Amino acid sequence: MNALVNKTIEANQETMCSPLNRDQAIYARDALAKALYERLFTWLVGKLNASLQSKASKRKTLMGLLDIYGFEIFQKNSFEQFCINYCNEKLQQLFIELTLKSEQEEYQKEGIEWVPVEYFNNKIICDLVEERHKGIIAILDEECLRPGDASDSTFLHKLENVVGKHAHFLSHSTASNKIRKTIERNEFRLVHYAGDVTYNVEGFLDKNNDLLYRDLKKAMMESKNWIVQNAFTSEELFDKKRPNTAATQFKISLSSLMNTLMSKEPWYIRCIKPNDNKWPGVFDDNIVAHQVKYLGLMENLRVRRAGFAYRKKYEDFLKRYKCLCPATWPSYDGPAKDGVKLLVQYLNYKPDEYAFGKFPKTLFQTEDEFQRFKHVLATIIQAKFRSYVQRKKYLSMQKSVTLINRYWRGHLARELLERRRWAVMVIRKFIKGFMLRNEPENEVNAFFLLNVKAEFLKRLARRLPSNLLDKHWPAAPTACKEVSSYLRQLHRTWLMRKYIKNLSPDRKFQLDQKVFAEDLFKGKKSSYIQSVPRPFVASRLAQDLEGKILTVLENNMQSVKEKIVYMIQVSKYDRHGYKSRPRILVVTRDSLYLLDSKSLKIKQQTGLISLKGIHVSNLSDGIVVLQMPCTTNKEKVNLILDCQQYLVEFVVKIMMACKNKSLLTIVDTGCIFHEMIGGKKGTVNFSTGTENLISKGKDGTLRVVSTVS
Repeated sequence: MNALVNKTIEANQETMCSPLNRDQAIYARDALAKALYERLFTWLVGKLNASLQSKASKRKTLMGLLDIYGFEIFQKNSFEQFCINYCNEKLQQLFIELTLKSEQEEYQKEGIEWVPVEYFNNKIICDLVEERHKGIIAILDEECLRPGDASDSTFLHKLENVVGKHAHFLSHSTASNKIRKTIERNEFRLVHYAGDVTYNVEGFLDKNNDLLYRDLKKAMMESKNWIVQNAFTSEELFDKKRPNTAATQFKISLSSLMNTLMSKEPWYIRCIKPNDNKWPGVFDDNIVAHQVKYLGLMENLRVRRAGFAYRKKYEDFLKRYKCLCPATWPSYDGPAKDGVKLLVQYLNYKPDEYAFGKFPKTLFQTEDEFQRFKHVLATIIQAKFRSYVQRKKYLSMQKSVTLINRYWRGHLARELLERRRWAVMVIRKFIKGFMLRNEPENEVNAFFLLNVKAEFLKRLARRLPSNLLDKHWPAAPTACKEVSSYLRQLHRTWLMRKYIKNLSPDRKFQLDQKVFAEDLFKGKKSSYIQSVPRPFVASRLAQDLEGKILTVLENNMQSVKEKIVYMIQVSKYDRHGYKSRPRILVVTRDSLYLLDSKSLKIKQQTGLISLKGIHVSNLSDGIVVLQMPCTTNKEKVNLILDCQQYLVEFVVKIMMACKNKSLLTIVDTGCIFHEMIGGKKGTVNFSTGTENLISKGKDGTLRVVSTVS
């Protein structure tokens, strides 16, 4: 902060601190910003060049690419455009020196008759800009460094006094009356090779005189950023010499670039801007013609067409085409120039075809003759070389085949011997093991038993049962019987787990019911066998009837659809006369409903938790007796129902809802006693016959006859 608002002055070996006014502080700030940008850019370029430099070889080969945008002509052109256009003038001068001028000078040096081609030499413009003491840059530096009240106007006035009469310089004061109207009083115009450019002198002195105060340099040296530290060296603080201006620095840098380019072999890629609007596919003829004219392309083309477009040194020409002339083939000991003369005479070329170089076909004809004769040379060389290569290849192959054959035969013989020894050993061990196969495992029969076990496992893997119903199992040899029994048990367990895991929830519930039915009725009820293949369902009613029943029950209970366990159409027998009445039985999770088949009126409702018992016979009939809780109404003590062929299904559904297996009683005495109206005891007698029959007996009992299943 101190360096931006103050500056240190040394006078008579004394140091004084002088504060900066507002304009001076702004100038110091801008100068520091420009210096930082320039030095960091220079540091970055140096780093890139150092990293790209080849370190593998001492030989250094460089290919540089110089990209120049071209002339800048804006509505208002200032110091930056002046430097850029000066650079383009120098590059155009280099192009002229290396192409147009040097080309013609070479022909004159060789003593070849030559008509000079006129071209625009812009050296006069370069001298106007860079000449010492008289050039524009020298005048600008002098105006920046002289004491007194220097300004952009005084700079322009001095230009008019020094170079005002130059043919390529115009200003408002020096121009004619017609041109004066196009130039302002603070402008001057240079007639460049690519066109006239008018420059505004406003800011020329400030932009050229970017001087850094020592205080700012010292502050940058003390920066914590090591890159900034390296960009500002300590020598600058003790250097009393005034630093170069921006224009002089640019001039020195450009001169170094010219020296570098002059030491190289340049190749040019000329880019033509088709239009000023950067539109694709649009070519402005005037703009293109202007660029072609002022880039020197027409003069270059005329020089190339009038001169030798193709040329070679005597040594190179003779070395390449000496095979075309017997006097120079296969070698010529004299001077290369004399050899070329003999070669040209032998080919019968006319003097003007190679003296003036107007016809490129002269070299083309020579090249064609050489190309035709190359086939003869190539045939000779090819034949000799192929013979040598094939002979050498044949001898090498013959030696290799013999060697490979010998080693391969030995290798095959050794492999055959090893296989036979191994086979003999295996057969011997197998035979001994077979002889002792029934003895406990020992060293002699271990190999045989191992193969027996392996073969048994392979055979078993191919013949394993695929499902639980397949009960077959491959016979096992003596040594594998114990393992076979374990494997069989494990395999059946695996099949069961596999079957269970693949069951759907509905299928699993179906099997749970079947297992429950087996636990209740297997070996106890004759009709159980017929119920096994028949799936248990939640309803044995028609769908339209189910919907009506759900409507009736919804008036008495909520969510009846989720609570219903089973629905079936049954026959109910009264206990005072055993009269059969059609009813619909509905079992929910907590209740049992008996509905009239026609009116669907609820005739009876009983909670499952209050159910006392369920009695069935051991025969194939469908009669079930439900013991109800004792109430004041004696008519509802017991319930006799005929479920026909669905007795097992009904009992399983109601028992799973009650979750109490002790309620079921299977009677094998032939009769079931029950309560009748008035406290009397009733009896249901069961017997077998030729047909199923349910009727009231003469003794007042309910007689149930069922066939033998």
